[in-house]
Amino acid sequence: MSFAHALLLGLLQGLTEFLPVSSSGHLVIVQHFLPGFDQPGLAFDIMLHLGTMVAVMIYFRRDIGLMLVSPLQHGQEARTYRKMLGLIVLASIPTALIGLGFKDVFEGMYEDVRLVAMMLLVTGVLLFLSERFRRPGRKEGQLTISDALVVGTVQGLAIIPGISRSGSTISILLLKGVDGETAARFSFLLALPAVFGAALLSLRDLQQVATAEIPMYLVGAGTAFLVGLVSIHCLLAVVRRKRLIGFAIYCWLVGAGLLTLTSL
Repeated sequence: MSFAHALLLGLLQGLTEFLPVSSSGHLVIVQHFLPGFDQPGLAFDIMLHLGTMVAVMIYFRRDIGLMLVSPLQHGQEARTYRKMLGLIVLASIPTALIGLGFKDVFEGMYEDVRLVAMMLLVTGVLLFLSERFRRPGRKEGQLTISDALVVGTVQGLAIIPGISRSGSTISILLLKGVDGETAARFSFLLALPAVFGAALLSLRDLQQVATAEIPMYLVGAGTAFLVGLVSIHCLLAVVRRKRLIGFAIYCWLVGAGLLTLTSL
C-alpha cells in the first residue's frame, strides 16, 4: 500500500462514515480499482473506522462523559443520560448477535462490487422514505426500548457493504418519529461499541500487518479522524435542514453507474 492510497482511503472514510452514503461501500469500490491494494482480512478498513470513531468521541465528549457518570448522579439530566446509556447497551445486543453470527458471510460480501451497487440503491430508498415520511420528532428523553432494538438490528444489517450505517439508522429513527438531531447523535454514539467490538474481532488480522505498512495504516486512520470531525458537523446541519434527499439521489446515481460499469 502506498502513502497516496492510505491518504485517499482515509479521506474517503472520513467523508463517508458520517454522511449517509456508506463508507464501507465506497471503500470496497475504490479498493477494487486501486492497483496492488491488499490488506489482511479487513484490517485497514477497521483502522479507518477506529479513526472516525475517535472523532465521534471527541465531538460528543460531553455526551459520553455525562452518560458514563449518570449512574452515579441524580436529577433530570442524569436520568436522561442514564436512559440513553441503557438504550445504547440494549441496541448493541442485536448488533453484536448479527455481527458475530454472520461475520464470515458479511466479510465475503466485501469482494462483491455488484452487491455494493445494489445496496447503495437500497440506502437511497431508505433516505428518500425517511425524508418523505418523517414525523414530528421525539427528543432523547422520549426514546424507547422499541427504538433501541429496531435501530440496533438495522445497525447489525448495515455491516453489509453499501448499506450506510449512519444513513439506515438515522432513517429508521426518523420514520419512528425521532427528532433529526437526536437520531443522528444516537446513531453516532451507538456506533462506538460496534466499531470497537469489530476491532477486537480483527486483532488477528491487525497482527498480520507488515511492520513497513504500519505508517500507512496510521496515515489512513489519522486522515479519517480529521476529516470525520468536519463530516459530523456537516451531517448534523443537513439533518436539521431536512435535506437527506440529495444523498438519496447520490446513492442511486453511484449504484446505477456501478451496476452499468460492471455489466460492460
